[in-house]
Amino acid sequence: MSDPSGVQNRYVETCKELDLKPNKFIMKVLDMERQEQIIDPQDNMAIKLPGNNHLLTDTRLQDEDALILYKSLVNSTYVTSLDLRYNNIADEGAKHIGNLIKDTCGLKHLNIMCNDIGPDGAAYLCAGIQVNATLISFRLNGNKIGNKGGMGFAEALQVNTALEDLDLGDTDQGTKSMIAMATVLNRNCTLKKLNMNRPLLFSQQEETTVHYALMLKVNSDLCELHLQKCDIKDFGAERLVDALVLNIGLKYLDLSCNRITRDGALAISKLLKRNTPLEVLDLGFNRIENDGAVYISEALTQLNRTLKTLVITSNNIQGAGLVAIAKSMHSNPSLESVFIWGNKLEEPACVAFSELIESQRLEEENTDVQAYVVDGQTYLSELNHGIRRHYYWTPSYGPDISIAT
Repeated sequence: MSDPSGVQNRYVETCKELDLKPNKFIMKVLDMERQEQIIDPQDNMAIKLPGNNHLLTDTRLQDEDALILYKSLVNSTYVTSLDLRYNNIADEGAKHIGNLIKDTCGLKHLNIMCNDIGPDGAAYLCAGIQVNATLISFRLNGNKIGNKGGMGFAEALQVNTALEDLDLGDTDQGTKSMIAMATVLNRNCTLKKLNMNRPLLFSQQEETTVHYALMLKVNSDLCELHLQKCDIKDFGAERLVDALVLNIGLKYLDLSCNRITRDGALAISKLLKRNTPLEVLDLGFNRIENDGAVYISEALTQLNRTLKTLVITSNNIQGAGLVAIAKSMHSNPSLESVFIWGNKLEEPACVAFSELIESQRLEEENTDVQAYVVDGQTYLSELNHGIRRHYYWTPSYGPDISIAT
């Protein structure tokens, strides 16, 4: 199978062997890939079968479709990416996907976000991850695999030496699995990106944050870490800062949707003054307020020359804090993107950001606001330019396709 026609033929043959009807959605996608190959030949193939693409289908893939795909693709070196998000694949289908992960010789990227896979299905996936040597990126977010499933992935990462990008966000992780993952990463040198958003935590002691801080002290291979909705407070932010002062690898830190206030922002500003490799900092939906914004602006103005993107949306920041952030961009040439929507956009802040945009110091695609004037007064309106706006969905047409892919 060295071209889409071969993949399509193998799929039809597999359906005959299993005495099942070919899925119209899969056939349509494979036919589109076959036509695209004629126009623009490629050395590999990405099969995209998202169940929420209403332009191509009104039905979603089931467990039996996962079985057919496994038998069709298991020996293929041509298909390197498989996208099965937003379908109805449950634990039985996860068994077949786990077998595909275990036996594949070419699959590098797998996306099964927002299906119906539970802890039992996660066990099959983990068994495949343990022996797999090709898979680089794996997105499982939105499947409720729970604490048991998270423990299985932590165990798999002890032996897997290929996986670089793992997304377990919104999978109902517990305290044990969060700590287990942090502990494994003390020695795992392969994983580059990790998403552990929205675990189910019931303690107020921030044990999980402390363990991730301890991990960051010794792991300089991890480049991207997402800890949204982890109930991180100022104490946790301070522990992370203490660790990141010694870290030479992390470039993207996502602490949005937590409980960080101005004291946590003060600690983070001290980190920024150290000029660590951090390039993207997401503090959206916290409560750093004016004082926190001023602390961060001082760090950006005086010493930091590495940060490229700052997200401070919905932080109860008023005009003075936003003006301070705007002024820091004039003296900091490295800062390229700032996202501020959801704060109190008083007129001094609106004027400051309007001047940044008009002077092209701040490009329109690098912020989430746009200036307009009514009766001589400047206002800001919202733009759909969030830092991760294509995390849960990707467009089917239009200019954003290239960005989303």
